[in-house]
Amino acid sequence: MHTRRIGDIEVSPIGLGGMPMSIEGRPEEARSLATVHAALDAGVTLIDTADAYHRDADEVGHNETLIAKALARHALGAQILVATKGGHLRPGDGSWTLDGSPKHIKVACEASLRRLGVEAIGIYQFRPDPRIPYAESVGAVRELLDEGKIRMAGVSNANPEQIRQANEILGGRLVSVQNQFSPAFRSSEPELRLCEELGIAFLPWSPLGGISRARELGSAYAPFARVAKSHRVSPQQVCLAWMLAKSPAVVPIPGASRPETIRDSAASADLKLTDEEIAELDSV
Repeated sequence: MHTRRIGDIEVSPIGLGGMPMSIEGRPEEARSLATVHAALDAGVTLIDTADAYHRDADEVGHNETLIAKALARHALGAQILVATKGGHLRPGDGSWTLDGSPKHIKVACEASLRRLGVEAIGIYQFRPDPRIPYAESVGAVRELLDEGKIRMAGVSNANPEQIRQANEILGGRLVSVQNQFSPAFRSSEPELRLCEELGIAFLPWSPLGGISRARELGSAYAPFARVAKSHRVSPQQVCLAWMLAKSPAVVPIPGASRPETIRDSAASADLKLTDEEIAELDSV
């Protein structure tokens, strides 16, 4: 499998998003563990998780614990780059809330370190909280970086101004930006281009349109179905290959809760689209 770069680390072009394995509608643990192992066997070397990826109020960090368990049981587990996030919370009623205070970020990071069972988190990402000055939140991440509790720092759901500000506060050490991007949500194109300019990885979340809409991609966007038919692959593979063709900075992190799903996603790294096909998909 070809590789892409996040900071000073080479990773697979396609990552694995862990959220579907821990929130509402999640599968039994055995299937989730098999999904992570299928990802590793397919060459995936980047896994994205978060302390907020859980269902019930009393199981904060469910997905981090699950990922750590899966990696510990696989021969390649120690070679995987794990990215997690802080500042996002789930009260347990299905809603999502935010706490970007420096105090919370530091406490959350310590808890993530324990659950992941590592001395330093591979990538720690922060999602903006409008109630807290952005510089204060990023400053807390910088302190974690300086203290060696995280190896690399990223931000999530950031606009161009925030990306530049975060990179400045971090002393040029911002390595990734995780924003929503999919055929149905393309407004993050400016952030993608800025990341390419700055040498920062752009990690599209919900690249296939989200858990409930991923299967509908081919029916909702006819060109993706047409291109998929011509290559004899799934529309989802075409979607991820289209994203990879946009920029070498792009590393999609599609969520999965079935081994066959992540195998299909990983295969998109080897799908070559023509310039005409890319233009057709761009025009949707």
